[in-house]
Amino acid sequence: MTPTKFRKKPVEIEAMQLTRTNVDEVASWCGGQVIRLAKPSDPSDVYIALDIPTLEGKMRADTFHSSTYSGGEYHGGDYIIRGVQGEFYPCKPDIFAATYEPVHQVTHGVTVTEGERIVPLSEYLAR
Repeated sequence: MTPTKFRKKPVEIEAMQLTRTNVDEVASWCGGQVIRLAKPSDPSDVYIALDIPTLEGKMRADTFHSSTYSGGEYHGGDYIIRGVQGEFYPCKPDIFAATYEPVHQVTHGVTVTEGERIVPLSEYLAR
């Protein structure tokens, strides 16, 4: 017996990507608990994560590992997704990028990406 192929339905979700600076805000949004663990040999080397309640129990989402843990480079953290039934779950950045795209809305015949806005011509010309 061979598996049947399925395609995801086009549904809209809400998501926030974890960073070192927004972890408390994301925790408040999803009801999560912030985890901060300092490396004993270097207290400035801090691992920051977020434990979130999901339908399958508690799951951990990573922001990134600073200094020694990641070679000192910033890497975008996991995304926290609120699904179609209001449930939360983490998603790795590469999976998120392969699965989701920003929602666009059409205003006056112009496609506007979330975070953008349409300005009157007079305001634009006054710049």
